[in-house]
Amino acid sequence: PVDTPDASQARARKAPAPVTDVAKLCVCDLLVAQCDINCCCDPDCSAEDFSLFTTCSVPVVTGDSQLCSQKAAVYSLDVEANPPERIFKLIDQVNPSIFCIHATNYKQALYLKSPEIPTPENFDRLLEEFGGSTFSAEPDSWNLDPDAQNPPDANETYRYEYGVPVQTEDAFLRLPSPVVSSWCSDVNPAAFLVNQATKCIRSVSVEKCDSIQALSMLFYINSSILAVPKSSQMVNITVQSIVVQSQNGTRTLLNSSDVLRLPMVLDGLCINAVLGVNYHITHTDTGEIIEAAAAFVLGAISKEALSIEQSFEISFTQENAQPVPLSGNPGYVVGLPVRAGFRPQGYPFPAGFLVKLHLLCSNKHSQLTILQSTSTQDCLAAQGARAPVLFGYNMISGCKLRITAAMKCQPLAQTLLDVLKGQSFPEYVASFGNSQAQDVLDWVPITQLHISEQMISNTLQSSCQIPVSLGIEVKWTKYGSLVNPQARIVNVTATITTTTLKQLPSGRERIIPITSSVVFTDVSSPAEPGYKAWPTINIKLPFDFFYPFV
Repeated sequence: PVDTPDASQARARKAPAPVTDVAKLCVCDLLVAQCDINCCCDPDCSAEDFSLFTTCSVPVVTGDSQLCSQKAAVYSLDVEANPPERIFKLIDQVNPSIFCIHATNYKQALYLKSPEIPTPENFDRLLEEFGGSTFSAEPDSWNLDPDAQNPPDANETYRYEYGVPVQTEDAFLRLPSPVVSSWCSDVNPAAFLVNQATKCIRSVSVEKCDSIQALSMLFYINSSILAVPKSSQMVNITVQSIVVQSQNGTRTLLNSSDVLRLPMVLDGLCINAVLGVNYHITHTDTGEIIEAAAAFVLGAISKEALSIEQSFEISFTQENAQPVPLSGNPGYVVGLPVRAGFRPQGYPFPAGFLVKLHLLCSNKHSQLTILQSTSTQDCLAAQGARAPVLFGYNMISGCKLRITAAMKCQPLAQTLLDVLKGQSFPEYVASFGNSQAQDVLDWVPITQLHISEQMISNTLQSSCQIPVSLGIEVKWTKYGSLVNPQARIVNVTATITTTTLKQLPSGRERIIPITSSVVFTDVSSPAEPGYKAWPTINIKLPFDFFYPFV
């Protein structure tokens, strides 16, 4: 259809709903539940606070500067008023550039999503979708109808983010915890991706135990969890296991967890009372909850008891995520393997995202390894045998290579390199024993060096370079408190030493030793002369120094 000038102007005047509500943005709001001085957009500031301001540190708040049209929050002070008042205006700001964004309604661009890596199975489908000179990424919600009404929740992000309360159909997932005193409070929400463990005291009465909700399993599983915030998709909480604890403390795991055990009074005891709950939440990489389970500990309460202690715990696991063994928390423990990894090659994205999202392990145990010595000492037979590098342990291993005149140089050199470095030598080493793949700065790159030695045979003219040794030097330092220092790796260097091998005459043989070694070097700064290496501080803190914390 013909696009008339009137229709174009109507679309320009009726801009889509903004993704960001600038009236709620405040970049100078730094203090929690406190008024920031001269921050005119701080919601914690009252009229009395504004009367003491001298200026607005952030006078204008806008969203994306590339939008064609957007709202702008303008803040100023009326110093002529008595007392001075803050003035807030919400105005329409037009971008004069001819290259601007009309609407940011492509929802997939509002958060980071793991891209799909081409594989032999999905290559044809990806080629058909993205192989042309152009492809459409236009969402179904693209709408330029000036009469269309903006949805009321257009500014909401429909996914869970870190720290957001886990929502249920009636409120939120409760994780009882002590607030002011040690007594249990049921208004503490479980936060997404925040692993928590709490203990608190609950007042009980045996005569009324069947009517106390907090003692019943139903209290913790009767509300379904929302898969994403403000959605109609529900995830039921299933019972993973039930453990019964006797009065003397022994625990028995029930074979079946399908039948709910509700509290009741029997022979003067309140049986099947909830003593502990352990939630386990499974989520996707896009912040959607797909599974929820609860493990219960039930017990009996005697009529003499006026209160009981309950324990609660919640943990989160990403879907299809494999647990990685740790070698310390946080610093390395002597004798545990050095953790390592590498980035997949040919990944068409920035290295930061690559390490954060796709840091793969050098082997199934994500460890740095060296050649493992065998009883036969045959290098060609030892290919594939690896030993983990243990933190703090200097190691040396090797084998013997029998060279004959029939051997070809280049295949032999590649075979020896595989024997020394393994099939996939890692690119990074974890600086701490508990470094996670998403913590990019916690991974130290391995520096690889090559050194060439002199010739070991002068019998023929033709020669080639073959690797004969791999030396790994791990430099580490003591990190953190002097009282409890943590071992941290700061540098790793892998040195390949090659030598020139001239071809042997027919019928001649030569045996060459091939070695691998690992050396750990402490590069911590030494103590100053005249002072102890581990000084102690003798001070007395005020009695309320840690208040309100214990």
